[in-house]
Amino acid sequence: MTERKFITDSEIEIKEIYTGENSNEMPGEFPYTRGVQKDMYRGRLWTMRQYAGFSTAEESNKRYKYLLANGTMGLSVAFDLPTQIGYDSDHAMSEGEVGKVGVAIDSLKDIETLFDGIELEKITTSMTINATASTLLAFYIALAKKQGADIKKISGTIQNDILKEYAARGTYIYPPKPSMRIITDIFEYCSKEVPKWNTISISGYHIREAGSTAVQEIAFTLSNAKSYLKAALDKGLDIDVFGQRLSFFFNAHNNFFEEIAKYRAARRMWAKMAKDMGAKNPKAMMLRFHTQTGGATLQAQQPENNIMRVTLQAMAAVMGGTQSLHTNGFDEALSLPTEAAARTALRTQQIIAYESGVVDTVDPMGGSYFVEALTDQIEAAAWAYIEKIDAMGGSVAAIEQGYMQREIADASYKYQMAIEREDKIIVGVNKFGSSKDIMPPLLRVDDSIRIGQMEKLKQLRADRNNELVRTGLSQIKQAATDGANVMPLIIDAVENYATLGEIADTFRDVFGEYRA
Repeated sequence: MTERKFITDSEIEIKEIYTGENSNEMPGEFPYTRGVQKDMYRGRLWTMRQYAGFSTAEESNKRYKYLLANGTMGLSVAFDLPTQIGYDSDHAMSEGEVGKVGVAIDSLKDIETLFDGIELEKITTSMTINATASTLLAFYIALAKKQGADIKKISGTIQNDILKEYAARGTYIYPPKPSMRIITDIFEYCSKEVPKWNTISISGYHIREAGSTAVQEIAFTLSNAKSYLKAALDKGLDIDVFGQRLSFFFNAHNNFFEEIAKYRAARRMWAKMAKDMGAKNPKAMMLRFHTQTGGATLQAQQPENNIMRVTLQAMAAVMGGTQSLHTNGFDEALSLPTEAAARTALRTQQIIAYESGVVDTVDPMGGSYFVEALTDQIEAAAWAYIEKIDAMGGSVAAIEQGYMQREIADASYKYQMAIEREDKIIVGVNKFGSSKDIMPPLLRVDDSIRIGQMEKLKQLRADRNNELVRTGLSQIKQAATDGANVMPLIIDAVENYATLGEIADTFRDVFGEYRA
């Protein structure tokens, strides 16, 4: 097989890697500043994902099939708020929110519909779910078994990062310590039974969406990661095994060079952190990450400008070495993305991959005086935050003391004040406005969705074996009380069609609910 040549449009051959005279760092080698793979995108492009989920499982299934037909390489599932905080669609707390910001999932029946006609062994699926991650993973595993898949071969990611919920986002249920315990149960179960599954995606994305700086995003994310490592080590897990299944999730904002430097610094910091905590396997020291373009950067004014913002952010993520990427629809400041906006967002990634040439060499910004200096400066500032958090007793203690929350709030306030003073220009918002903004067609989710979900739940409870469900929930409660691993019991319960809300309520009975 002849090795492919990479050339410019002027037929200048492009080398795999460019180095300066004093460069001693190479891609694919510790500390991975320049990338986790030796050949990066010359060998394989990043996974192009589109985050989607709205209304019912039936409607979301249609969108998934559309995206797969248009070149998406993996699915990324958005869940509605009731699903995220452990309420069935017929619960009083679900009113007005069913199917609005994601798909409504109450039971295994909904998951069966969501992935109807999609073979789980042939795709990767990322699920943005945290407090109820154990139950959603159980639904997915149960469906894979029903499809006849080998669960040791299914692959994907659950976000499962509860610490950032307390610090930045708010969709937590239980207090931090029992939440951490459920997470380590997932680590333990998956390391044996679902070895290709990424058991946590440690998220800086939502920290940045809440208003943090780029430095705070990676500092707080890596500090949280350190807490997860410690919890897993305390449970007796092998860092060289479970460390390979950790992944990260970062934001991409508009400051092009700062974003590239942020990703490079984060890789280097994680490699050092994992090594210091005992990792010997190189794969356990490699920071692999998914990126989503910045939702908070999207503007309702002149929404077509968001296409350029998303392009700039996606380019930074690619030049920073992401393993997976989601690009936002330009209309998402106004509604869930329409089909047309989702297609444009996906095409943005494909144009970067196949037309821009930035994928033809590894770490194309490596050696830039500016980017290298910025990488060092971001790293130093992030370590300073981590050392301060360590002195407080780690992330859990820092969150309980409100430290991360205050730092994020202060950064958000300063950013907004800069916009209002016009020290920071947002095109179309505080400068270059227009009285003739063109409003695109919007996707709206009707409140009647809840009625349909309630009918499904009523039928489900009439058809299932309720005695088996009661027994399963009782076993989960006992395991939660005794400290046994809850994952096998959750899977048994969902296979008998216990609902997400029933399982969450069982944990509420044992652990209580967290109040900030």
